[in-house]
Amino acid sequence: MTARRAAYQVVLRVFEDEAYADRVLRSAAAGLDPRDRALAQRLAFGTVQRVRTLDHAIETLGRRPVRKLDPPVRAALRLGAYQLGFAEGIPRHAAVNETVELVRSAGLERAVPFTNAVMRRVADGIRPLLASLPEARAAEAALRHSYPDWIAELWWDELGPEEAVELMRAQNEPPETVVRLVRGDPPGEPTDIPNAYRVARVDEEALADGRIWPQSRGSQLAGLAVGSRDGDRTLDLCAAPGGKATQLAGDVVAVELHEGRARELKENVRRLGADGVAVVQADATRLPPDLTGFDRALVDAPCSGLGVLAGRPDLRWRAKPLPELQLELLRAAAERVKPGGTIVYSVCTIARAENEEIVDALGLRVDPSLADEWPRFRHPRRPEFLLTQPHLHGTSGFFIARLLT
Repeated sequence: MTARRAAYQVVLRVFEDEAYADRVLRSAAAGLDPRDRALAQRLAFGTVQRVRTLDHAIETLGRRPVRKLDPPVRAALRLGAYQLGFAEGIPRHAAVNETVELVRSAGLERAVPFTNAVMRRVADGIRPLLASLPEARAAEAALRHSYPDWIAELWWDELGPEEAVELMRAQNEPPETVVRLVRGDPPGEPTDIPNAYRVARVDEEALADGRIWPQSRGSQLAGLAVGSRDGDRTLDLCAAPGGKATQLAGDVVAVELHEGRARELKENVRRLGADGVAVVQADATRLPPDLTGFDRALVDAPCSGLGVLAGRPDLRWRAKPLPELQLELLRAAAERVKPGGTIVYSVCTIARAENEEIVDALGLRVDPSLADEWPRFRHPRRPEFLLTQPHLHGTSGFFIARLLT
């Protein structure tokens, strides 16, 4: 297995089988050395992210609708076009020849001349074509930067054209690699979040030993916002895989609905030595009656994920807002926290309907001291909340609110 072949498997399976890019990569690149695995990830994730723009280039220059191509040809052309249009340091002949070989190895010898001809036209024209794409309107920016129209239109409306384009550009770049230090020596460069370190790569041995945990600065900020202390009882309603739950002090009840993810959560709690965390597999909206009287709750709710598109390349093509579920989870948490307690609501998305509108609908008082604690991340339009923004803060996008019961 070569890096390009592993990347090809990812692209093929994401768009033909609705597979998840990170899971396919894990198996497809299992036998590669770290350098080739990194190349496979860069090519695969970049192709999946940029597929809308790539398809436009293939159809414009190759003069054939992408939807009418055989799936192996479609995947190979997308991967080849990405290398020619966006990847640096890859020779033209290598991109063209490897694309042809991928089609040939798929048993489609009859499609080899077509693939070769399209790739040569793409090689000649893709860079000027990409440079000429406009971005003055939301639909134009969506095509140029490869987003669904609805995401571009949402950000256009809520952030304004200039900031929307900056956010789109930022989330087409690989995210920084950050780990949380659990114990031991500092593993890399300190950041503006305590115990969050920027690293060149995740040390697999340190991860296996439970000394570090991969977690973006935005995610770690959400855990810190809970403010739990020794002696507190905290309810984490959507806890898997456990990054935030294992940040919390005191006694923590970590709830996870799905059996497999609950097992993973238990293993991560054990590995990280989070002795105060008890895992409960349950529906967060239908908890056992004895789980009540908590001092604090964390509702890191399922969401559209529009703040983490840089690290999850296929998410933009399957993202859906979940405001009804978010509000239901917050109401469930409010029933389990005692009067005078706090609830932290966090979501890794940048969308008013899943951010401040959810808090407004709940009707609890907002604790404005959270924004005073973290002024750098103060929400630009609602200063009582926090909002980390990829294009401004260089981390994943998180909305965070602390509410008073």
